[in-house]
Amino acid sequence: MQVAIINRFTNTKTWLFVPATRIDRVAKAFASGADAVIVDLEDAVADVDKTQARTSIKNYYDSEDYQPIWVRINQAGNEDFEQDLKMCQQMPQLAGLILPKAEQAADIEKVHNATGLPIIALIETALGLYQIDSMTKASGLLAFSYGFLDLCNDLQVQVGTLAADIIANQIRYQLLLNSKVHNLLAPIDTVYTDFDDDKGLEQRVQLWSQMGMSGMLCIHPKQVAVVQQSLQPTDAEIEFAKQVVEEYQRSGQAVFKIDGNMVDAPVIERCRQLLS
Repeated sequence: MQVAIINRFTNTKTWLFVPATRIDRVAKAFASGADAVIVDLEDAVADVDKTQARTSIKNYYDSEDYQPIWVRINQAGNEDFEQDLKMCQQMPQLAGLILPKAEQAADIEKVHNATGLPIIALIETALGLYQIDSMTKASGLLAFSYGFLDLCNDLQVQVGTLAADIIANQIRYQLLLNSKVHNLLAPIDTVYTDFDDDKGLEQRVQLWSQMGMSGMLCIHPKQVAVVQQSLQPTDAEIEFAKQVVEEYQRSGQAVFKIDGNMVDAPVIERCRQLLS
């Protein structure tokens, strides 16, 4: 994936899902302040509604109200997959595509080559997790995300337990490491399913952001503001960063102290990133 395209999405923190059967909610999704809106053709749409859902997306795309959206298509091998691809080939101004249950590089490349669009691969099976390294080399791949509930079902992990937390962090680590080595956008964290639990969501945001992930999938507009607010540095963090950068610019020293804290090159760089 070209560096310019990756850089375009570096500051995309909130990715908000909208069911393709409720295309009228797209405007509300953008109004929530979400950085990216994903119209879902997969899990949120019953099989009998897939055809009409595709028509709704195409009608929205052709309307004067259109804003670039992402589309989560159906998984490779699914009977609706080819129909989704045909539709997306007619919509070159989509922002990009989400490929669910990604398991092999060939599927990512097929979608990208057919549409020319950037692809986010969702890891939702044990096989997909096992084959992350090979998928990182797929042309058109922008980033990874993951569906934790699907993975737990496949791995037979009990959701809501300490064991599940350990597995989740292992998944994040694998995605982070492979994405960094292969120059992809840092991975996007999975959904937080309780959209009434602001405190829990704040804690989740702090976790993935501290780990170095790039953003988060959201399932409700009210989550967008919580995520964005949770990502804001504190006044104390900003003040410390300013002192570090100002002292470095003044002295030119590679190592110095600020408020009793030893500062060296990694700290200086982190402070620069925070202020930027």
